[in-house]
Amino acid sequence: MTRLIHLSDLHFGRTDPALAGPLLRTISRQEPTLVVISGDFTQRARRGQFEKAKAFVEAIDAPVLSVPGNHDTPLDNLFMRWLAPFARYKRAISNDLEPTFETPELQVVGVNTVNPFAWQSGKFSERHLTRMMEHFGTDEGRLRVAVLHHPLEQPPTLDKPKTRGAKAALTALSAAGADLVLSGHLHSAQAIPFTQVPGVLFVQAGTALSTRTRGTPNTFNQIDLKRDGALSVTVWSAMEGNGFLPGPPRTYVRGGTGWVIRP
Repeated sequence: MTRLIHLSDLHFGRTDPALAGPLLRTISRQEPTLVVISGDFTQRARRGQFEKAKAFVEAIDAPVLSVPGNHDTPLDNLFMRWLAPFARYKRAISNDLEPTFETPELQVVGVNTVNPFAWQSGKFSERHLTRMMEHFGTDEGRLRVAVLHHPLEQPPTLDKPKTRGAKAALTALSAAGADLVLSGHLHSAQAIPFTQVPGVLFVQAGTALSTRTRGTPNTFNQIDLKRDGALSVTVWSAMEGNGFLPGPPRTYVRGGTGWVIRP
C-alpha cells in the first residue's frame, strides 16, 4: 500500500521539545512510502534552527520530500533575504527547492511558492504552471500529488494574504490530472475537495511540533492510497503524555463531480 506522511510548519526555534521523539517513532511505525514536509522548518531561518531541523529530517526512517516555507527565508537579515534567501535552507535541508518523487503508483512534485520579498503571501507563477503540466501531463494511472507551502484556498474569514495565482494554479492542476494538493502555512488540519476544482483533493496539515498551535493540537496527516483508488486521510494529534494518537480516518472516493467522503 502507498502511504504518505504529511508534516508541516515544524518551526524549529519555537518547538515543544517533548514532541520530536514521539513524532519520529510514530512515523517509523507507520512505514510510509514517503514523508512530505510542506515548509516552515524554522521560526526565523537562523543557522542553529536549521541545524535542529536537519537533525530531525535525518532521523526520519523513510524517504523525505520537502519544500521551503516563508519562515525558511530570513526575516531579520535583509542582505540574505535579497541576495540568497534560500541559502541556509539549501545547506541544511535540500539543494532542490522543487523536488520530485516517483514510484509505479505515485507521482509527487514539489512547488516553491515562497516569495522572499513578501513575507506572508505566496505565489504560483507561470513557470510553476508549465512545469506542472509537463510533469503530470504524460503519465496516466498513478496518484498525482502536488506539494506546496501556501494553500490555494483558505476560509474567507481568515486574515492572511491569499496565494497569488491560486485560481490559475487550480485550473492548471485539474487540467494536468492532479489528484491531491498538500500544503501547510495555516496551522490547521483539514481534507476537503477544492471548491473551484472538486476533482482535486485539498489536504492541509497543521503544525507538527510548534508551540504556535493557534488553539488546536499539534498534528500531522497520514494518507493511504487504497487498492480501489480511494484515499484514506487520518489526522494524528499530540496527546499529553501519550505521544501522537490517530483520529478516525476519512475515506474519499471519486464521485460524479469530484472527490466525496465515502459513507
